[in-house]
Amino acid sequence: MNRKSTLASYILWLLCFAGICGLHRFYLGRPWTGLLWLLTLGLLGIGQIIDLFLIPGMVREENLESRIDVMERERGRLL
Repeated sequence: MNRKSTLASYILWLLCFAGICGLHRFYLGRPWTGLLWLLTLGLLGIGQIIDLFLIPGMVREENLESRIDVMERERGRLL
């Protein structure tokens, strides 16, 4: 299982200060909004600030979805 890290997400979030926004969204399995953040500099910074508070929930959601996928694959093998 590929668990995502909150620390890694925040490090990628910080790269916006270097002009590369949205990498944390790509990392967390949200490629369309990651592309939007990349092209608009994090929705002109507003989306980037909002993501500061949303990252823990996005990490939990991604890890939960990953665990569910693993459980479904194992269940499929058993049947």
